[in-house]
Amino acid sequence: MAFLVILSSLLSLLHLSTSATALSIGVNYGTLADNLPPPSQVASFLKQYTNIDRIKLFNVDPTILRAFANTNIAVTVTVGNGDIPALARLPAAQSWITTNISPFYPATNISYIAVGNEIIATADKNLIAHLLPAMRTLQNALKLAGMTNVRVSTPHSLGILSSSEPPSSGRFRRGYDRVIFAPMLDFHRKTKTPFMINPYPYFGFSEKTLNYALFKPNPGIFDAATGHNYTNMFDAQLDAIYSAMKRLGYGDVELLVAETGWPSLGDANQPAVNMENAISYNGNLIRHVNSGKGTPLMPGRKFETYIFALFNENLKPGSTAERNFGLFKPDLTPVYDVGVMRAEATGRASIALEKGGESGWRKSRGSHLLRTFFAFVFIVLPLF
Repeated sequence: MAFLVILSSLLSLLHLSTSATALSIGVNYGTLADNLPPPSQVASFLKQYTNIDRIKLFNVDPTILRAFANTNIAVTVTVGNGDIPALARLPAAQSWITTNISPFYPATNISYIAVGNEIIATADKNLIAHLLPAMRTLQNALKLAGMTNVRVSTPHSLGILSSSEPPSSGRFRRGYDRVIFAPMLDFHRKTKTPFMINPYPYFGFSEKTLNYALFKPNPGIFDAATGHNYTNMFDAQLDAIYSAMKRLGYGDVELLVAETGWPSLGDANQPAVNMENAISYNGNLIRHVNSGKGTPLMPGRKFETYIFALFNENLKPGSTAERNFGLFKPDLTPVYDVGVMRAEATGRASIALEKGGESGWRKSRGSHLLRTFFAFVFIVLPLF
């Protein structure tokens, strides 16, 4: 009987090793670097060797959009902040769609148009005033062009909240709640599009709450109003946004995590910025959002999530940490392993690309399976 149990377990392991991990995740594909591989190589790498099934761009780079054609990897493109006022007029929105979407869609699976990035945080009254009108006209332009599968949204920082602790107290900033966010959430409800947010525990932790931010064991933070004990800051930030939305009557609108992450290298005055903490945050984040567990206030909900970022970008301004958010180095080797590589791909994918692509990789993969099988035959079987 014990033999049969072990044999069954081995067969299960062999099955798992021959199939891609069930996890899926999105990444922000930034390009502020002078050493990145060509987009065609990036697209091939992501499709063949990772579980990354969606990317988010900070522009509408035609070279990247062409490279991702026929990969079925979902792509989010971003309207430049400065283009927003003009796009509040339908002819301009139609022209933008004709130039930036029509030549590539549907061969390239463009799933979202993000209208600007963290516009409320800019405090630019002109941009803020034109944001929702531009979202509406772009949605209308897509409908007129027959592109009903492309959805429109805009990412927000957590600075849109005036209160977030405890999560049940979450509310939008006074003056913006009814004038900006209520009509915007109404737009999302009517168009069945998600409210995009950029939660970053990395920017919100203190020395006392580091483990809480990293999904590491901690006593948690209790919300007396709901009776929920929060053991990670990510859930708390999402529930604070949810509380603000529900307060306006829009708790049913979908949430999408457009950016979140943790850098793997920082300056001397950033002791919490290191490889171990990046692995803890991003690895636990991926497992958490893919679990379908949801949050205390949104149980059972699964949030489409985009990690920042795909690559370390050597031309980003600011601290060392800003240039070290990437999951991958420019040579396509992982900075660290958080489970986004397909089975057996870690450390070998870039070599396989250079030495014969997918066929070369399959030979390596097959060799591993044979070694596992013979180890069972010659080591385990003699024990019975």
